Amino acid sequence: MIIPVVLCGGSGTRLWPLSRKSFPKQFVPLIGNKSLLQLTLERVSLFSKTVICVASDEHRFLVAEAMQASKVQGTVLLEPVARNTAAAMAIAALAAKPEDLLLVCPSDHHIPDAAAFAQVVRQGVAAAKEGAIATFGVTPTFPSTAYGYIRRGSARADGAFNVDGFTEKPAQDKAEALLLSGSAFWNAGIFLCSAKTLLKALGQHAPDILQACQQAMDNATQDGSFVRPQPQAFDACRSESIDYAVMEHHANVAILPFGCAWSDVGSWAAVADLTPAGAQGNRIYGQGFALHSNNTFVHAPHRPVVVLGTQDLLVIDTPDALLVAASSHVEQVKQVVARLDTDNILQSVQHRKVARPWGAYDSVDVGERHQVKRITVRPGAKLSLQMHHHRAEHWIVVKGTALVTKGQEEILLTENQSTYIPLGVKHRLENPGKTDLELIEVQSGSYLGEDDIVRYEDTYGRSSGRG
Repeated sequence: MIIPVVLCGGSGTRLWPLSRKSFPKQFVPLIGNKSLLQLTLERVSLFSKTVICVASDEHRFLVAEAMQASKVQGTVLLEPVARNTAAAMAIAALAAKPEDLLLVCPSDHHIPDAAAFAQVVRQGVAAAKEGAIATFGVTPTFPSTAYGYIRRGSARADGAFNVDGFTEKPAQDKAEALLLSGSAFWNAGIFLCSAKTLLKALGQHAPDILQACQQAMDNATQDGSFVRPQPQAFDACRSESIDYAVMEHHANVAILPFGCAWSDVGSWAAVADLTPAGAQGNRIYGQGFALHSNNTFVHAPHRPVVVLGTQDLLVIDTPDALLVAASSHVEQVKQVVARLDTDNILQSVQHRKVARPWGAYDSVDVGERHQVKRITVRPGAKLSLQMHHHRAEHWIVVKGTALVTKGQEEILLTENQSTYIPLGVKHRLENPGKTDLELIEVQSGSYLGEDDIVRYEDTYGRSSGRG
């Protein structure tokens, strides 16, 4: 039985400002109003409707929402800290049955032809059942210096090929030589092997990582579909990729070439390529307009953005941050995020609109002693029973129905009705209806931080603190 394992980690800095630490690219609706994670889950559901996802605790409800949208179920392993792919794959293997074949996939890759992908994965089953770690190499279409390469060796009896070696992000001349060789493939980071094969390989090449993960999983706690490895043990684990920790040292590795379209959507240039180009090479997403311009990409989903007389430019517009970059500098966006983070610019890590397990809020306006939010609560969802020490709140319903707890009182509000929550009063907001509840919240007080929350009851297992 093939069990998909989807690795949902990543900070999303290369696609800033659309992707940010609190809402990385795998959760952003980039293609057909679906996120890359949802598309990945739909693709792997061809093998099984039961999956294992590995994600950070911060993103657990985003993963759960994507699983629900993709009509899959399973276990979400919540990493207390990021420890790279070797540790993520180790805890997934420890959570599976020894004989399960694990199909390990990144959550942020785009593979348009799901049927072709499924076909090549099934070609790797024989090698995986015989104890190999099967990997899938993408046929390169240009000499990329941003991807790692896998060199194909001799043919195997199981229909795959032996691996002749790995090359990590080569220089331009080396990338050109690899492309011309015809036997080198981009390393997509997709693997198929049994859980016991993976654990044995980790024990052979990275026993310290396996030991730390074993201890963390032996003392894990579970909350519904969420499994939390023991934090201290997992924190002590060495951070290393599966390629460096295992693959480059392991003897029994098989490769299967994959010749269809693939993208790791790893830069704005890759995102631009997903949009068809016009006559002048311009690519426009949303409300963009290009006049007397060439080879310019405009991402403008929220408002009109006009470029005039530009060339080889990328313009990425979001409600609270704008990126204008020369196409030749697209790989340096991470440096921009690092600089903003050093200067404590909130937009480096967080969007104006913030996802919550019950819905989302959008900070429309912020002043010295006031803040205005547009709050969306999904049908049947409710916020925690809470209280604030430093702020009062006014709620105005603009869509749907709100059930409001205020002290000992319960109030039902519909469109155009409002209520006032005084400072220090216990309160809760709930959506009893079948459509989204939307309301405007006006906060006023001496301190408006998200950590001014005292929770008394919470459906989602959160304690006092942020959101």
